[in-house]
Amino acid sequence: MLHSTKIDLPKGKREKVIAILNQRLADAADLKSQAKQAHWNVKGMNFIALHELFDQVATELDVHVDDIAERITTLGGTAMGTIRVAAQTSSLDEYPLEITDGAAHVDALSTALADFGKKVRADIDKTDELGDADTADLFTGISRAIDKQLWFVEAHLQA
Repeated sequence: MLHSTKIDLPKGKREKVIAILNQRLADAADLKSQAKQAHWNVKGMNFIALHELFDQVATELDVHVDDIAERITTLGGTAMGTIRVAAQTSSLDEYPLEITDGAAHVDALSTALADFGKKVRADIDKTDELGDADTADLFTGISRAIDKQLWFVEAHLQA
């Protein structure tokens, strides 16, 4: 059910955009929890640097979660933002719970960031094709920010 709005995007297109946004909302919430999992459980010589970096990634994702949810409601939809919904609908791979080594967390989190970034880039095109340049622009900004976080994380594995 869509809520009434005077936004000039046709209902059918808004429904499709909202479905895309809700999928990415679930993924973003899952990704945030994966960054916190790394933050809480990392061990090793680079502990403090990685502990702080992973928390920074989670904090950045909070902004994206909020922006995606608010775009959904702006379009007249309902943001499906609970942890239970994210657990049921996230398209990201499960984060490995048994790891503690810093390099293993860097690898796991960078893989999740890259996967999320790839999906967001695809959503830029999908929402643009649906005539919603504003959502495409939102996804473009998220894509750029995720790429930067990916750079920060995977730089720890590059020499």
